[in-house]
Amino acid sequence: MKHTILIVSAVLSLSGCGVYKPYSRPQVETDGLYRDIPIEDTATMASLSWRELFADPQLQTLIEKGLQRNTDLRIARLRVEEAEAVLKNARLSYLPSVSLNPEGGIGRYDGATTKTYNLGASASWEIDIFGKVTNAKRGARAALQGSRAYEQAVRTRLVATVVNSYYTLLMLDRQLVVQNRTLVTWEKSVKVLEALKQAGKSNDAAVLQARANRMALESSVLALRRSIHQTENALSVLLALPAGSIERGTLDGQRFPEEVSVGVPLQLLANRPDVRQAECNLAQAFYAVNAARAAFYPSLTLSGSLGWTNSGGAVLDPGKWLSSAIGSLTQPLFSRGANRANLKIAKARQEEATLLFRQSLLDAGKEVNDALTAWQTARRQVGIAGRQIATLREAVRKTELLMRHSPTTYLEVLTAQQSLLAAELAEAQVRFDEIQGVVSLYRALGGGM
Repeated sequence: MKHTILIVSAVLSLSGCGVYKPYSRPQVETDGLYRDIPIEDTATMASLSWRELFADPQLQTLIEKGLQRNTDLRIARLRVEEAEAVLKNARLSYLPSVSLNPEGGIGRYDGATTKTYNLGASASWEIDIFGKVTNAKRGARAALQGSRAYEQAVRTRLVATVVNSYYTLLMLDRQLVVQNRTLVTWEKSVKVLEALKQAGKSNDAAVLQARANRMALESSVLALRRSIHQTENALSVLLALPAGSIERGTLDGQRFPEEVSVGVPLQLLANRPDVRQAECNLAQAFYAVNAARAAFYPSLTLSGSLGWTNSGGAVLDPGKWLSSAIGSLTQPLFSRGANRANLKIAKARQEEATLLFRQSLLDAGKEVNDALTAWQTARRQVGIAGRQIATLREAVRKTELLMRHSPTTYLEVLTAQQSLLAAELAEAQVRFDEIQGVVSLYRALGGGM
């Protein structure tokens, strides 16, 4: 009989050894993930600290405040603590559970009083033959890694949002300076046209057109001030601070690398926190399948107790020792299909997690391509905008000269000034787009530490 039990146990062990199989990453294709990007080395700007990339001291102060105070990031850190507690609990599942069971009683029968007590302790230990506890621990570890990846994702998104908000303020400041300077020019233009009208060299239409343009510019200045206040308020909320003014530098004072390095596509698996989180979810689903398989196999539990009792004698007389030891083997026979259904659900969730993991890598590659294209395009546009502004300034100067020495009307001067204003505002926007391209690329590559 003993040999039979050993043989059965060996067969069950061999049939259930698959539930101990550790997670391994599925095959993923990274070739061609970057579009039209030369891969020369493994260096990537994601390896830079945000302090190295964003050197503006006022911006660094804002980022540090955000990392300390932001609500979403603090919640993400609490989730990491929760996952650490779950993992600790899973590790302790290997240890036996011990409890004290003191009992006492008093009774009276036929005029005699009886006092009894039992002072005992019991222990129970489930032997992890088929990996139920092991898979629970591995799943908890994967959940902890996923929580840490989520925390980094929130951190990366926070840094990028603070940076974008800061540079949005710098862009709006630059546009406000341009519009205020242009408003002064329009004020002079209106006075010049009024003087020309009195001299008979202009007409009411020109004066009215100039006044209308000035009023439109005044309205634009008010709209810019409103946008600045709204952006400051949004950034303050992001930093978990009351709404207020934000100390900042200037758009022209910002410096960034002339060239960027995206590294190799395979690095996205290690750098991108959302990709890592998706893989951790896949690992959790893998161990959930193992646990569902383990439910088909028997569980072995060892339990015992030790104590003493007075056996109905005097309270101070300990009587005799009590001890017991039990080993139980529980094999599920009929669970109304619950175990089979649970396994089917776990496999479906594992397949879903696999698809989401592969899709997260494709999404990461798309973001890198989009960010790099946006940065490259904005850099070219900045150069074009600079040449366009220089050309329009020269056009304004020559138009003003022509007006003094030829029949050229002042409306042509106003038109040239309007074109110059639009170009200067557009130059501030494309300069911001260039910076935003750097920020987006840094985040797309998994930077933000």
